Order: sequence, then C-alpha cells, then structure tokens
Amino acid sequence: MAQDLSYLGDAEKAEEIGASVQGAVFEEPAKPHSEPLQEANTTHGQQEETQVVQDEAQDLEALAAVTTGPVYSAFSNFKKKYIVVMVTWAAFISPTSANIYFPALNPLRKDLNVSTTLINLTLTSYMIFQGLAPTVFGDLADMAGRRPAYIIAFIIYMGANIGLALQNSYAALFILRCLQSTGSSGAIALGYGVVADVSTSSERGTYMGIVGAGTMMGPALGPVIGGILAQFLGWRSIFWFLVIFTGCFLVPYILTVPESGRNVVGNGSIPPQGWNMTVLEWWQHRKEEKSGELSRTEIAEGRRLAQAELAKGRKLRWPNPLKTVYIIMEKDVAMVLFYNSLIYTAFYDIMASIPSLFQEIYHFNDLQIGLCYIPFGCGCAVASFVNGRLLDRNYKKVARQIGFTIDRKRGDDLRHFPIERARLEIIWPLLYTGLACILCYGWALEKNANLAAPLILQFFIGLCVNGSFNILSTLVVDLYPQSPSTATAANNLVRCFVGAGGTGIINIMIDRMGRGWCFTFISLVCALASPMLLAELKCGMKWREERRVRMDKKKEEKKEREAARESSFSSVESAGTEEEVETPLGEEKKDEKS
Repeated sequence: MAQDLSYLGDAEKAEEIGASVQGAVFEEPAKPHSEPLQEANTTHGQQEETQVVQDEAQDLEALAAVTTGPVYSAFSNFKKKYIVVMVTWAAFISPTSANIYFPALNPLRKDLNVSTTLINLTLTSYMIFQGLAPTVFGDLADMAGRRPAYIIAFIIYMGANIGLALQNSYAALFILRCLQSTGSSGAIALGYGVVADVSTSSERGTYMGIVGAGTMMGPALGPVIGGILAQFLGWRSIFWFLVIFTGCFLVPYILTVPESGRNVVGNGSIPPQGWNMTVLEWWQHRKEEKSGELSRTEIAEGRRLAQAELAKGRKLRWPNPLKTVYIIMEKDVAMVLFYNSLIYTAFYDIMASIPSLFQEIYHFNDLQIGLCYIPFGCGCAVASFVNGRLLDRNYKKVARQIGFTIDRKRGDDLRHFPIERARLEIIWPLLYTGLACILCYGWALEKNANLAAPLILQFFIGLCVNGSFNILSTLVVDLYPQSPSTATAANNLVRCFVGAGGTGIINIMIDRMGRGWCFTFISLVCALASPMLLAELKCGMKWREERRVRMDKKKEEKKEREAARESSFSSVESAGTEEEVETPLGEEKKDEKS
C-alpha cells in the first residue's frame, strides 16, 4: 500500500486480502490529506464522498474523515477498553513487585543473617533485569504476538514468587529475584504495544494514560501493601500475595483476552491461530468445526488466505535484544529516551529516599512509612487519567491548526503530521512545576517541616513529574509504531539503567550535600537538560522522515536481494530439469545408431 496509516508490520498484506471478502468495511485504504477537506453534501449518488466527522461537543471545528478503507482496529469499543484494563493490571504488577519488597528488607536480613549491603544488592539486580528483560519480551511480542509473550512472562514470574516464598538462603533469594524481575518486567513494554495495536494516534493518549496509571501506581501502593503484610503476616506472605494476585490476572487473560498483535490478527478481523487463540476462541472454533459452520465460503477462504499471508512473514526465531539497541541509537528517539530517563530517576530518587529520611526525621515505623507513599499514588493516578485526555485534545488542536484530517477509525498518516508538537506542547507547565516541587520538597525536609508539607509536595510531584513521563512514553510509541513493544522496551532499558545508577547514589548524595541541596541539584539537572526536548520539537519531524527514508531503502534493498536469490535458485532448478530431460533423449539417439 502506498500509504503508511500507522499499520504495523505485516498486517498490511492481510488487510489488503481481507478487503476483497469483508464487504464495505474493508475497501481501499483511506488516502491521507495534507490539506483540510471541505464538508460534502452527501446524497444517494455520492456514497463515496467524504463526510464531516464531528469532534466532541467542546470542539469548535469539525474535522473531515475519509470513510473508505479498512478500519484501524476491528475491536469494539467495549473490547478495546477491556483489553486496556487487563494490560493495565499486568503493568501494575512489575513496579509493585519491585516496591512491595522494601518493608521486607530488615526481616529478610535478620532471617538470612546477611549484611544490609548484600540485601541491597537484590534491589540493584532487580532493576538491572527490569531493564534487560523487556528487550527480549518486546521483540518476542512483536514477532509472535502479545498473548504468548504475556503467558510465558507471567508463568516465569509466578514460579519465581513461589520459590521466593519457600527459599531459606541468600543465594536462592538473589537468583529468584532476578527471575522474578525477568518475568514481570516485560509487562510494561507489552502493555504499550497492545495500546498501539488497538488505538489510533488521535485516541492513544487516553489509553496510554490508563496503562501509565498502572505503571506508576505500583511504586506508590507497593510499599503500603508490603508494609501491612510484613508487619502482620511475615515477609513470606508478600510473595504468596503476588502469586495469588498474578493468578487472578492470568486466568481471565488466558480465557478471554484476544490477541491484538497486528502481525498475527491484522486489525483484529483475522482470526488467530494456535497459541494466539483464547480458550473461548478455541472452544468456539471446535464447535464450528463439528457443526460444519466453517464451510468454504468466500469470506472464510479470504480469512484463510490472510492467515497464511501473515504466517508467511512471521518466522519464529530467538528474540533479538539488539533491536532495542538499534532504536536507542536513532537521533529522534534517543533525545526522548534520555530525557525520560532523567525525570524517571528524579521521581524514583524521591521514592527510594523516603524510608531512611522519614524514619530519621519523623521516627516512623515500616507501616507508617508505607502509608506515606499514598500521596504519590493519588498524584500519579490523577496525572495518568487527566494527562491522557489532554494529549488527545492537543492532538486535535494541532490537527485543526495545520488543516490535517483526523481519521479515528482507520488511523492517521503521521509522515506529514508534527506528532512531536502535538505531544510536547503540553509538557512544559507540568515539567517545570514538577521540578519546582522537587526543589521545595528537598528544603522542606532540610528544615524538618511539618509532615503535611512534604506529603502535599509528593502529590504534586506525582501529578506533574509522572504526567511528563507519560507524555514522553506516548511519544516514544508514536515515533516507532511498527514495533511499539520493542520501542517501549528501549524506553524501559534506558530509564532502568539510569535509574539504577541514580538510586544507588541518592543516599550518598544526601549525606554529602544535605537534603535541600541534593534535591536542588536533581531538579537543576533536569531543567538544564530540557533543551533536548526543544531540539526534538524543532528537528524531530525532519529526523523522523530521514529515518523512515533510510529504513524504506533498506527494505527495498532486502527485497531486491531476496528476489535475486529466488531468481538464481529458480534458474538453477530449471537448468537441472533441462539436463534431466536431455539425458534420456541423448541415450535414445545412441540406441538408434547402434
């Protein structure tokens, strides 16, 4: 297809095949327009004319949308919301696992008779694998589909938690924590990939905000849950809780959540096969086979052809984590990833320092310290839901300003749309307000202020810094729509590695610099690095187009090499066939002469 309507990977061919069998819904793909479309007077004889699609009630101007071509996602609104809720649940598990562990550090150190330094190594190793694991699961999901990646990841995770609940040695604790991180950490990258599968760029902000809420609520609520469990039921109950909580997610996921990977089901209209099917889909398929409903109708045949076409381009291989590194090396993506890692580190430094600082200043026990994370959680929740709507609203605003046609059903061609502007325009008030709150937070602790002061500032830090983080995470997916899980894995890799370094030295910085100057330094570093986002805003679209042209050129060269290889192979085969035919004829002539 001539236009890239944000369709991902090999789904294009499948949708083209499906167009011949799905009726009016799957016609020729809509062609994007760089100039505003005028409202058409649609009559009975003008069914293929464009018609105006009204925006929400508060919109002052209607945007036209082309009504032909396959829809971007064939899932109903209810099913899309259900899928997003389930992946948000999954995204909540990984950060919760990392932070629910904090209240268990002292009991574990005593029970296993090891030093605080050795126990803290289990935190560092968790963050390292939290960065590495998504590079494998992200590529697996983009290659084989979302469902297999989710199921494999959470089976590993549940096994690790059972082992952690039963272990009695430091070596087992260390290894199983790494395994626990490996299983849970892929869920964040997979969640953003699923959002990219089912939502167009014009509505993606809202869904990304919901998944982001799950990601950022984990660090806020994890210590609260862990403190309650550790104090009343012992540290082993933390891991049994995680087993039960994950099981409650995995059972309905296996039963009901459909495959959304566009290289497996296209836009959702192509039935999945094998391990990509839900249990309910498999059962329904069996019933149809027995009743003879799966007849060789035109539609059924078209679907089989589409499945075969997708399977042809979906060759299973060992996941390649280097794909994540390639994404990090792209200029436009690297700017966003690095700055995102800075504000994530600032956010996590505050959270990691709360136990020691609040115990020292306010003399709190583990349970009271855990409750102090609640303002963070509230701020993160508000940011995630409000921020997503702001992103979608600003997308429409930019589209109106440049006369760009929004097509919510079929997706937009972002090659000529300034997605960087649509995302980054709203980040500045959030970012600088959040950095100012971090600075004030440090000096409130320095002056031993009333508890209300740091808790209120925590809420606004969660609101503003997490809001900035969600904006940049959404932009990362928009910049790499063909491999959203791999792009999110790159985001996760950079932020976890930078975050691991930052949290490793935060207590040293506080001891050497003091509380006030330490957090002043953190906020100044983020502020001084913010021109990186200005560079992305100014040059990002140009860099993105250069990357697209370069990638298209590589694809064409690869196709030419494959075509040349097939041509040479077929010529060798035909030459061999001719020799086989000529040999008997020659022998017959010799027999006649004799």
